[in-house]
Amino acid sequence: MAEQTPLTALRAGELALEAGIPPGVLNVVVGFGSTAGQALSRHMDVDKVSFTGSTEVGRLVMADAAMSNLKKVTLELGGKSPAIVCEDTDLDKAVEDTQFALYFNHGQCCCAGSRLYVQESVYDEFVAKSVAKAKQRTVGDPFGDVDQGPQVNKEQMTKIMKYIALGKQQGANLQVGGERHGDVGYYVQPTLFSDVTEDMAIAQEEIFGPVMSIMKFKTVDEVIKRANNNSYGLAAGVWTKNIDTVNKLTRNLRAGTVWVNCYNNFDAAIPFGGYKQSGIGRDKSEYALEAYTETKTVCMPISDPNWK
Repeated sequence: MAEQTPLTALRAGELALEAGIPPGVLNVVVGFGSTAGQALSRHMDVDKVSFTGSTEVGRLVMADAAMSNLKKVTLELGGKSPAIVCEDTDLDKAVEDTQFALYFNHGQCCCAGSRLYVQESVYDEFVAKSVAKAKQRTVGDPFGDVDQGPQVNKEQMTKIMKYIALGKQQGANLQVGGERHGDVGYYVQPTLFSDVTEDMAIAQEEIFGPVMSIMKFKTVDEVIKRANNNSYGLAAGVWTKNIDTVNKLTRNLRAGTVWVNCYNNFDAAIPFGGYKQSGIGRDKSEYALEAYTETKTVCMPISDPNWK
C-alpha cells in the first residue's frame, strides 16, 4: 500500500486473521518507501518484490533489487492511457464510459483514460455532451452522496493544480472546472480541457487527478500512431461498432489491456500489466504466478542395467 494509506493494509491484515490465515503467513510492514520499501528491495533473504506505484519509484525498486541478490521484480507502474472514440459509436454511452475511465477514484488510477481521442466528425457533439455530464458531477465527503471525493494529500492536489495551470498556459480550452473545490480538504473540481494537442504537458504526462484532455483525430491509422507515441503503455479503451476497427486497434495499440466499449473491467483470471514504462510482468491470472515460480531441472544417470 502507499505510505500515505497504511490503515488500509493494517485492516487487510486484521481481516486475514479473522478469515483463519495463520499468523506469519501474511505480514504487514508499514513505513516510508525510502526506509521500509528500500530495506525490502535490498534484503538478501527476500526473493521476490512486486511493486505497484509510480514509474519513478519503480526504477528505484528495480535498482535496489539489482544491488542485492538480483531478486525477481514485477512492476505495475504509471500510465497515460488513450481512450479512442470512433464516429460510429453510441456517443451517450461513450461519454458515460470515458468519464468513468478518467474520473474513477478522483482520477487517482494508474490506468485512467486520461488521453481522450475523438473522431473529428463527432468531436464537437461529444465535447458538448461531456461538458454537460462533467458539470453534473458532485464533489465532497466520500462518505456522502457524491461522485468524487478528495485527492490523497495536499502534495497531490498541488501537483494537479500545476498541471491545470500548464494546460491553460499552453493553449488548451478549459471547458469545466480548473479550480480547487472549497477551502477545506484536498478537493479538485472535475476538469475538462478540449482542443488539446500532443505537445502539451497534460497530453503527455501522468497527472493522477480528475483532468480530462480531449483531442481530435481523423483516421484510425493516425490515432494508432498518436496513441502509441507515449512512454506509457498500461491500458487503452476503444469505442466503435465496427469489428474491423476493433481488430485493427486492439492488435496495434501497445497497451497491456484494451477495453472495447467499456472500461475498468477487471477479473482475477485476466492478466493486468503494462508495456514500456508502465511496468514489467503481469498481475492476476496464471501469468502472475510465473513470476513467483522457480523452475528446477534434475538430471541423473540410471545405473541399473535391468531398468527399462
